[in-house]
Amino acid sequence: MADPQGFLTTRERELPTRRPVPVRIRDWKEVYEEQQLGQLQRQAGRCMDCGIPFCHSGCPLGNLIPEWNDFAWRGDWSDAIERLHATNNFPEFTGRLCPAPCETACVLGINQPAVTIKQVEVTTIERAFDEGLVKPLPPERLSGKTVAVVGSGPAGLAAAQQLTRAGHTVAVFERADKAGGLLRYGIPEFKMEKAVLDRRLAQMEAEGTRFRNGMDIGVDITGRQLRDRYDAVVLALGATVPRDLDVAGRELGGIHQAMEYLPQGNRAALGEQVEDQILATGKHVVVIGGGDTGADCIGTAHRQGAASVTSLEIMPQPGEDRPSNQPWPTYPMLYRVASAHEEGGERVYAVSTTEFVGDDEGNVAALRLTEVELVDGKLTAKPGTEREIPAQLVLFAMGFLGPQGPGVVEQLGVDLDERSNVRRDKNFMSSVPGVFVAGDAGRGQSLIVWAIAEGRAAAAGVDAWLTGSSALPRPVAPTDRPLTV
Repeated sequence: MADPQGFLTTRERELPTRRPVPVRIRDWKEVYEEQQLGQLQRQAGRCMDCGIPFCHSGCPLGNLIPEWNDFAWRGDWSDAIERLHATNNFPEFTGRLCPAPCETACVLGINQPAVTIKQVEVTTIERAFDEGLVKPLPPERLSGKTVAVVGSGPAGLAAAQQLTRAGHTVAVFERADKAGGLLRYGIPEFKMEKAVLDRRLAQMEAEGTRFRNGMDIGVDITGRQLRDRYDAVVLALGATVPRDLDVAGRELGGIHQAMEYLPQGNRAALGEQVEDQILATGKHVVVIGGGDTGADCIGTAHRQGAASVTSLEIMPQPGEDRPSNQPWPTYPMLYRVASAHEEGGERVYAVSTTEFVGDDEGNVAALRLTEVELVDGKLTAKPGTEREIPAQLVLFAMGFLGPQGPGVVEQLGVDLDERSNVRRDKNFMSSVPGVFVAGDAGRGQSLIVWAIAEGRAAAAGVDAWLTGSSALPRPVAPTDRPLTV
C-alpha cells in the first residue's frame, strides 16, 4: 500500500492552483498550474489501500486505483502507468475531463476529504509521456479481418485501439476534418489542449489504426457500402441530437445550440479562420443549462469578451453538503464551482424561460423568465416572479436526446430502444449481425469514463464475433448502470 499513515498525517486535500482569472481569460491555455511533485505524491500517499476499495464502484473502467496510487507515491512511474493503462486507454482525457465519481466513492471520503485520484491519474500519464514510457503497441500478427468504427470520440477511439492491438485492420471514420469528436470540437482548449489529443492519435496511427476524416457515413458512404466493405462495424456516433426549447421567439437570430457555438470557438482558438463565427464579444450572454456543457459556454464567452454572462438552471440550487438521500458512495448532487464559474457571471437557479423578446432586426434582445418550484412532484411557475433580462446571445446547453436517426442509423436498419438509442445485446451487437454500438449512441448521454469502458467492452464483442473468442477485457455490460445518483 501507499504510506501506511498517510491518511493520518496528511489530512488536507491539495490540488494544483488555478491560474489567476485575469490572466487565464486572456488566452486559451489550460487553467491549472503544474502541481509540485512532492505535494502530489503526499496526496497519493493518503490512499488507504482499503480491504474493499469503493473507488472501484464509482469507476466503470475498473481502474486499479490503489495500485497506481501506491506506485505514484513511491515515484515508480513505469509501474504506475502500466497499471493505469491496464484498464484505461486514455487517462490523459479522463484525468482532465471526468467528474471523478471514483473520488465521491473513496472510503477516506466518509469523514475526510477524498484522495485526489483524478490528479494522481493525470500526473501519472503526463510523467509517462515525458519519460518516453508511452509507446506504440502494434499487433504481432494481423487477423485478416477488417473493422469500420464510425465516430472518433472516446468510445470510438477506445474500440479502435483495442481492436487494432488485437490484430484487426481498423478504419475510423469521422465526418469532421480532424479526428477526436467532442474531444476536439466540443471540449474547449482551456479544459484540454488539443496537443494532448493529437499525441494519442499519433500513437494509434503508429499502431496501425487508420483515420478517414471528412467522411460522413450515411452521405459519403452509405451504411450498405460500409457493411459490404468491412467484416464488422462499430457505431460510436455519440448522442448528437440536442434538446431544444419550444417557447415564443425561438426563431429569433442569436439563439443557438451549444454545439453550434463551441466548435467554432475551438477552431478560432487554434488559429483557424471561421466564417460568420458566433461571438459573445460585447454581448449579454445567457446560457440555458447548468451542466458541463453550459460551463464550457461560459468560459468561452468570457474569453471572447462578453459584456455579461448569466447561467439559467431550472432545478433548485444544490447544497454544499451531501444530501441524506445520496449517501456515500453515491455521486451526490452538490453545488460545484467549475473554473468557468470562477471567472465571473451569474448563476440563476429554479427559473424557466417563458419567451424570447426580439429587436427590430429580428434578433434576440431579451429573455423573459419566471421562478419555478416543486408542487406535487412537478415544476410549477410561481405567480408574480416574472422578469426580463437582456440577452443578445442565447446558448442552449440542455443535453442531448440520442444519436442522429437519418443517415447511417436508418440505412443500416438497426433497432432503437424506447429512448431512441441503438438497441444492443449482451455483446454490444445491434439487431443487425456484425454491427455493434458503443458509447452514448447506445446508452444515451453519459460520462467519458462510460464511453471508454463501453468502447473497450464492445471491442471484446467484435473480436469474439470475428474470431470465435476474445481475450480483450470487458469492463461493462450494456445493461450496467452507475452505482451513483
